[in-house]
Amino acid sequence: MNVTPIGIVRSSRSEVVDDRWDEETFELVLDPAQFTAEALFGLETFSHIEVIYHFDRVPEDQIETGARRPRNNPDWPLVGIFAQRGKNRPNRIGVTVARVLAVDGTTVTVAGLDAVDGTPILDIKPWMVEFGPRGPVRQPDWSTDLMAGYWK
Repeated sequence: MNVTPIGIVRSSRSEVVDDRWDEETFELVLDPAQFTAEALFGLETFSHIEVIYHFDRVPEDQIETGARRPRNNPDWPLVGIFAQRGKNRPNRIGVTVARVLAVDGTTVTVAGLDAVDGTPILDIKPWMVEFGPRGPVRQPDWSTDLMAGYWK
């Protein structure tokens, strides 16, 4: 399988830090060799988008395939890599729903993304209510604790 990035993230955050992502504004800049502004026509009519990106700064020798304690916190349970959203995933793919602030040419300005400057973007999709969860959502207490400062 070959995947070609469609663009890159531009942000003032260059270091991978797990919390306080809402302090940042991000630009998703499409590759001008592949896309014109037409690729984003109509995107401004959506409040949110899904951004699919590559955790390119995770070295291959740090990829997790089994279970670990999230953030190595001994108070949290041992959970499999597919039961958490850590960046050390087998294919190093990140997915986040971000709020659209502006669309200008081949650039989308968003808030609420958790990717650093230079991160390769694999895809952008408009968020539609119908693709959200159907029915009640549940999650374990440790994940609520982990996310307490993630966006603030």
